[in-house]
Amino acid sequence: MNEINNLTTEKRNPNTMHLDEMTVYQILEVMNKEDQKVSQSIDHALDQIESVVKLIVSTFQMGGRLIYMGAGTSGRLGVLDASECVPTFGTDPEMVQGLIAGGKKAMTVAVEGAEDSEKLANQDIENLHLTKKDIVIGIAASGRTPYVIAGLKMAHQMGAKTASVACNVHAEVSKYADKNIEVDVGPEVLSGSTRLKAGTAGKMILNMLSTVSMVKIGKTYGNLMVDVKSTNEKLKIRAKHMIVLATGISEEEAGEYFDQAGQNSKVAIVMCLGNYSAKEARQRLIDANGFVRDAIGIK
Repeated sequence: MNEINNLTTEKRNPNTMHLDEMTVYQILEVMNKEDQKVSQSIDHALDQIESVVKLIVSTFQMGGRLIYMGAGTSGRLGVLDASECVPTFGTDPEMVQGLIAGGKKAMTVAVEGAEDSEKLANQDIENLHLTKKDIVIGIAASGRTPYVIAGLKMAHQMGAKTASVACNVHAEVSKYADKNIEVDVGPEVLSGSTRLKAGTAGKMILNMLSTVSMVKIGKTYGNLMVDVKSTNEKLKIRAKHMIVLATGISEEEAGEYFDQAGQNSKVAIVMCLGNYSAKEARQRLIDANGFVRDAIGIK
């Protein structure tokens, strides 16, 4: 019991002691003010986040995988971020994965005892057949989730790199990671409900980790999602719009380049800006490790 009393995420928020007596507007107002503290807390952890991003980039450059691991809200956030990398950056589903204690069922309902199970963690990690090329990031708002700690231990034994994300300082989980990110968002509006500020912090941090890492391996051109997969009509329209924004040509011309490039925005942009054939553009992208800017500039 003393241990939980020391966790910021479990303390009572002095600004919401009479939450049940407040008006709807007052509750909304205090929640909004508390949420503003999340960004400030992350600002203090940018150095830590940077070091983890660099680990992820080196992982991707070696052909390794990024594995998120968490329970409850933390696990769901990891699965969400991993799944969104596929359509946003055109990645293989294996490249970024999310593990949640209790498996897919736990995405929608609580699985009793899953977050306390070291056995489940060990099995989930073993099933991945990790190598030294991979990185496992354990996410735990409290910083003490047994499933996450066990998973990091097993990942370390298998030779993978490890990192952790927690919303308490001096978190237990940090002891088992090569790199750690710790943010203190303060007590929740609803005491102990870490799906609130802690969840928001987790989402923001994971956004940073995956997005910046993808930028640094050539998945963007400027601030454009040029590797987006055109799997439906909306995404095809978006992909062609990216070509327009990157090159300044008309929508009609962009559509022509898009089709000539086999509906690959990157190839179309290199074709247009470098005056190359589709075959030449593809090869130049390969030579440039996927970076559009370098593919255009290579002589």
